[in-house]
Amino acid sequence: MTYNKENGFKMVTSYPLPEGFTDMDVFGLGTALLVEGLLGFLLNGLAILSYFKVKEMRTPSNFLVLSLAAADIGVSMNAFVAAFSSFLRYWPYGSEGCQTHGFQGFVTALASISSCAAIAWDRYHKYCTRTKLQWSTAITVAIVVWGFSAFWSAMPLLGWGEYDYEPLRTCCTLDYTKGDRNFISYLLPMAFFNFVIPVFIMYTSYQSVAQKFKKTGQTKFSTGLPLKSLVICWGPYSLLCLYAAVEDATLISPKLRMIPAVLAKTSPAINALIYSLGNENYRCGIWQFLTGQKMEPVQTDNKTK
Repeated sequence: MTYNKENGFKMVTSYPLPEGFTDMDVFGLGTALLVEGLLGFLLNGLAILSYFKVKEMRTPSNFLVLSLAAADIGVSMNAFVAAFSSFLRYWPYGSEGCQTHGFQGFVTALASISSCAAIAWDRYHKYCTRTKLQWSTAITVAIVVWGFSAFWSAMPLLGWGEYDYEPLRTCCTLDYTKGDRNFISYLLPMAFFNFVIPVFIMYTSYQSVAQKFKKTGQTKFSTGLPLKSLVICWGPYSLLCLYAAVEDATLISPKLRMIPAVLAKTSPAINALIYSLGNENYRCGIWQFLTGQKMEPVQTDNKTK
């Protein structure tokens, strides 16, 4: 705070704008992050509450949807922090806060992507092999997803890779601007295990499910939408990091480099619409939670083989 002698009142300290951004840019990006965070938090919070409040929803398959909602609500909280800092026009939490913000955002993002792949794998078995998911398998898969995500997210804290500010300098993520050997050696295996493999699992799983639906003439859901949404949300950010491994990413304007980050944070709301509200079983449970009335009997899958 500063004191104006002429007018005799205090004013909020004005922090300099990040390089390459105007006041309108910072406000617009902050507003976008706030809307994304709020929408993702509300929709995924509703999915989580419905799971615990409606007994019929507590099934192994829905447990994987719960894992996805938990990851996405974490991404939404990360967006909230970034939005608040954007309105301040600076990062108020220091270097340690930046490392924490980067780790939290990365672990929830990786868990979200892997949870999408786990759901695709479950749907393949549900519709193609007629194998119902067991509780022990669902819990094991969720533990592996979160454990694997935590491992890769912790590496930058230990020196393999690095977390630093986004171009807007009001949020933190993996530092791709250096493009050195340390970054490349971390990026390539991390991207392969946490993006390429999940995309491959989703593609092969939903292709098989689509063929099954075509044979039976019964389409339970859009088999192309989950993979398309994942690629649209996370593909640009992945391409930016890959570009940084071969070229100087700072040659791209700061505004353009912020677009993939903001786009990626739309994934929580989109995932909630696809996997929770777009899932007939889950949607009925949410309706029952909100109104106390059943739209129709919610099918359970906790009777395992």
